[in-house]
Amino acid sequence: MILVGIDVAKDKHDCFIMNSEGEVLFKSFTITNNMEGFIDLYQKISSTTKDLSKIKVGLEATGHYSYNILGYLLDKGLPTFVINPLHTNLYRKSLSLRKTKTDKVDSRTIASMLMSDVNLKSYTDTLYHNEELKSLTRYRFDKVNQRAKLKQSISRLVNILFPELEGLVATLHMVSIYALLFEFPSAKAISNAHLLKLTNLLSESSRGRFTKETAILFRETARNSIGSHMPAKSLELKHTIKSIAELDREIEEIETEIKRIMEEINSPILSIPGIGLATGAMIIAEIGDFTNFGSPDKILAFAGLSPSTYQSGQLYSTHAKMEKRGSRYLRYAIFNAAKFVCKWDPTFAAYLAKKRSEGKHYNVAISHAAKKLVRVIYQLEKSGQIYIRAA
Repeated sequence: MILVGIDVAKDKHDCFIMNSEGEVLFKSFTITNNMEGFIDLYQKISSTTKDLSKIKVGLEATGHYSYNILGYLLDKGLPTFVINPLHTNLYRKSLSLRKTKTDKVDSRTIASMLMSDVNLKSYTDTLYHNEELKSLTRYRFDKVNQRAKLKQSISRLVNILFPELEGLVATLHMVSIYALLFEFPSAKAISNAHLLKLTNLLSESSRGRFTKETAILFRETARNSIGSHMPAKSLELKHTIKSIAELDREIEEIETEIKRIMEEINSPILSIPGIGLATGAMIIAEIGDFTNFGSPDKILAFAGLSPSTYQSGQLYSTHAKMEKRGSRYLRYAIFNAAKFVCKWDPTFAAYLAKKRSEGKHYNVAISHAAKKLVRVIYQLEKSGQIYIRAA
C-alpha cells in the first residue's frame, strides 16, 4: 500500500508519502494550495503505483481549508480518509513523550495512522456532496438564531414604546403587528394616527382578521399608554422589523434549496411524524453517510448524546450526564426532533409518558426518546423503508 499523509493549512499543505513496509518514498514536502500544487501532489502519488486501489490518502478535518483538496483527490479516484484532529493528536502522543508538533511531523503522523490498525473509513462522494446540504442547514440555523435575537429586540423595544400592546394580541410577532409598528413605531404615533388609515393598515396586513373595532381599541389604548416617546428607539424598532423581513426572505430562499436537495435524497426519515424538512435535513446532513456508523450507538456518540462514564477504582459515577461532544448541530436537531415526534406519534408519546412516570425530568425523558428516535432513524436509513405509524 502507498500511504499519503497531508497536513492541511490555509496557503499550503505539507505532505509525506511512504509504503506499508515503512519505506519513505517522498520525504516531507510542501505544496501550494492551488491547482499547480494539487497537480504536483498527484504526480508524485501516481509515480509510486498505477493501481489506485493500493493508495490511501489521509488528511485532517480542518473545516473549509480541506474542502478543495479533498474534492480534487476524490475526483481523481484516490481513496481518501478524513481524520479527526483529536485522533491525530492522541496518536502522535502515543508515539513519543516529546512535545513535538510541526506540520511536517503531522503529515508523517497521518501517514503512519493509515498504516496502523486504527479504525478509519474512507471519505465517499456521498459525504463530499453532502457538504452542500450541511452548509445550507448550518447557514439556516445561524439565520434563524439571528432572527430570534431580533425578535427579542422587538419585545424589548415595544416594552419601552407601547408596553400595553403585548396584552392586546396573542403575539407581537405577526405580520400585521410588524406592519403596524413599522408605520407607527410608538404609542404616541398610534394615538395620533387617522382612524381610517389605521383600520386599512390592520385589515390589509391581517387579511381581514383585524377590523375597525381593533383599530379603535389599539388607538384608545395607545392614548392612555405609559410608553415613552423616544424617536431613537422608534427608529431602532423600524430598522429591526426591516431586518427581520430581510431574514425571512433569506431563510425562505435557503429552505427552497434544502427542499430541492432533500427531494433528490428522498430520505425515509421525513415519514416520521414530527420531523419536518429543516430538522430532517439537518439530521441527514450532519450524519452524512450512514454506512460510516456501525450502530445507532455510534451516531449517539457522534452527536454527544451518549451518557458519560466515570470509574476510578471502586468509585462509579451514579449521575452520568450527556457527553455533549461531537456535532452540536446534530445534537440540537435530534433533541428537538424528539420533542415533536413525542407530540405527534403515539408510540413515542407513550414512551415519553412512561419515562416521566418513572420520575424523570422532562429533558431527561426527552433524551431517552431521542436515543430511541436515533435507533428508528438508523433502521429506516439502512432498510430504506418508511416509518409505519402505530394504529
